Amino acid sequence: MKTCPICQQAYSDDVEFCARDGARLAAEVREERECPYCAERILKKARVCKHCGHDVEPMVKADTAAQTPSPAPPERIIETPTAEPQGSKLAAAASRPPAAAKPPEFQIISEPPSKMKFVVIAVVALILIVAGVWYFAQHGVKKGEVKVNPKDGLKYVWIPPGTFMMGCSPGDNECYDFEKPPNQVTITKGYWLGQTEVTVGAYKRFAGATGRQMPPEPDINGRPLNSGWGDEAMPIVDVTWDDAQAYCRWAGGRLPTEAEWEYAARAESTTARYDDLDEIAWYVDNSGRQRLENERIRKKEDQADFVKRLNENGNGMHEVGQKRANGLGLFDMLGNVWEWVNDWWDQSYYQNSPSPDPMGPTSGTHRILRGGSWVGGPRDIRVSLRNRRNPGNGDFDLGFRCGGELDIP
Repeated sequence: MKTCPICQQAYSDDVEFCARDGARLAAEVREERECPYCAERILKKARVCKHCGHDVEPMVKADTAAQTPSPAPPERIIETPTAEPQGSKLAAAASRPPAAAKPPEFQIISEPPSKMKFVVIAVVALILIVAGVWYFAQHGVKKGEVKVNPKDGLKYVWIPPGTFMMGCSPGDNECYDFEKPPNQVTITKGYWLGQTEVTVGAYKRFAGATGRQMPPEPDINGRPLNSGWGDEAMPIVDVTWDDAQAYCRWAGGRLPTEAEWEYAARAESTTARYDDLDEIAWYVDNSGRQRLENERIRKKEDQADFVKRLNENGNGMHEVGQKRANGLGLFDMLGNVWEWVNDWWDQSYYQNSPSPDPMGPTSGTHRILRGGSWVGGPRDIRVSLRNRRNPGNGDFDLGFRCGGELDIP
């Protein structure tokens, strides 16, 4: 591009003279300088190096008036860059910092998360919560630890998982056939179990909260065993299996399985009873005002006379927790009152029962009872003894305790 020095008319490079005033055209002067980053030649007025892309400060002459061409037709000026010695140019290039690469630019696209993302996050969170609860249940509670269930006000004991021999104890010659053969059972998960049988006071709380009626007051041949349900520390009796299960669900748990009951009753003991019988249980010999010799009386008297003797002697159930606890701190696992458990009855179940967490038969006509009662003799007060009853029937010596995975703070 050329410019007339007089009228400033612009012409292409192949025109030599201005068409208006005949002045010789002057070529545009290209003032160049060296890029301080890559040492390549760029215009002085350039703000960005076209070779390396770095920002550079433009070099502008202080006196802009000096740039105005003189009226006289100037000679064509061609500025030739001064050649530098090759060695000095290499040295200068080596002394300069290396040109930094221009960082990549990313475009951030904002788009709303899909519903599926929220579902996945919720599922993962639920899994973590469940895993945390399970871990705490297995590792955060100590063996035999006792906590009060705020729902029913009773104490519950933590039973850790473990393996034991279920059924007839070694050396026990009083076992029935339905206690055999003994089999190894593994309880794979810890659980809570009532420290005592459910009391009258706790059942009253349940009845008041649910509108359920109290069971019939217990008596034996017309003699009250807990008149008007006045003693709230005694175990609740005369309850059906359905009554017991309904209470346990209300309290946040369930009836224990037969295997869970025996595992907790043994408390790592392999004997028929976890301690001296009179120290741990109320049974027919010691549950009255005077001690009775059960075997001798039963042999001499028929059932009617035997019950008459019990009435005269004042035999009956006692307040819970009066005898010595077993190794896990559980009271009255033997004696006082029979306890409902969850399983259906099958006298041959032990012959084919599974090892891990046996749940009992899937159906039946009778439910299982465990533990014996104040009416029973010594043979009935053993940890392996099994009994059964129609689930719709209650009795004056039939109660229960709850267990399971209760949420106790």
